[in-house]
Amino acid sequence: MIIPRHWAEARLVHHHHHRGRRRSITVRRFGWSDDSEAAAQTHAEQRAKEALDRVIAGETLPRNERAVAYNGSDGMPIREEIIERDGDTVLTRNGYGAICLNTPDVLFADIDFEDRPARGLSIGASLLLALAAFNALRNVFEFGPALSIGLAAVLGLVFGHAFGMVLLRGWVAVRGGAEAAARRRVETFLAQHPDWRVHLYRTPAGLRLLATHRRFDPRSPEVQACFETLGVDPAYARMCRNQNCFRARVSPKPWRIGLSRIRPPRSAAWRPQHAELAERQAWIAEYERRAAGHAACRHLATLGQGAPDPQAEAVRSLHDALCQAESGKPIA
Repeated sequence: MIIPRHWAEARLVHHHHHRGRRRSITVRRFGWSDDSEAAAQTHAEQRAKEALDRVIAGETLPRNERAVAYNGSDGMPIREEIIERDGDTVLTRNGYGAICLNTPDVLFADIDFEDRPARGLSIGASLLLALAAFNALRNVFEFGPALSIGLAAVLGLVFGHAFGMVLLRGWVAVRGGAEAAARRRVETFLAQHPDWRVHLYRTPAGLRLLATHRRFDPRSPEVQACFETLGVDPAYARMCRNQNCFRARVSPKPWRIGLSRIRPPRSAAWRPQHAELAERQAWIAEYERRAAGHAACRHLATLGQGAPDPQAEAVRSLHDALCQAESGKPIA
């Protein structure tokens, strides 16, 4: 997990002649440092030179890097405003303004409830609906085959997703609701791992699991297996692997407390000078005022027989305090 304080960018151009024509290769790379902007600039220039040398040698590499908050698959650290460091834990403000807790080795797993049909279910529902429509058009309304096929296809495409949602909700309801289904996945996992100790939380979109019996390597096969068994959001699992960390949002999403996303900057990658922007400061003050009345999640239960790891417990205490997990306030 790397979350640097300073960022810089370097641009290098190499001119050469190819078949009598003057050509140029331009490479842009970011650099980063916890020490200073100058050190970040030196790092950017080193990375740009290494990339340019490899391109000149014939390697196929991207000429530019995208300025994004986190994109660890490209070897980039997390690029967000650092709010506070507490040992190995780093609190950052994300792209829409909420506070996130980032930890290199304390396992968080967010499990979203099943509220969207999988693509396969949508396609199946579309085909089922189209088939039913075709039969009705041919046999009840006695339309011709070509017209029936055309109308059935349109109905299947237009209403297939909605029909899939109806099927999904019916299936979830039969199994006792989305929360019960997610709790069953957690209970199944813990039955297979009785030596674990986990804290379970309710988030606005699902459940959050925090393991405190020991610490974990985010890239280890056991973490990936845990995520698969629990049905963790694939984007979250990918982020953990790419950035080599675990992450949990510990303050409300702004639109759930009546605010739009933070700006400025909206889409631009974080730079320290953004902290001085008056509009951003005003947004943060209003966000903090409204966020005080809401929890980011609610503590539900402590499960499993494992003994607590002191460092994992320290992260849990920080998480619970920031989230107001025991406050009984509405979650957002």
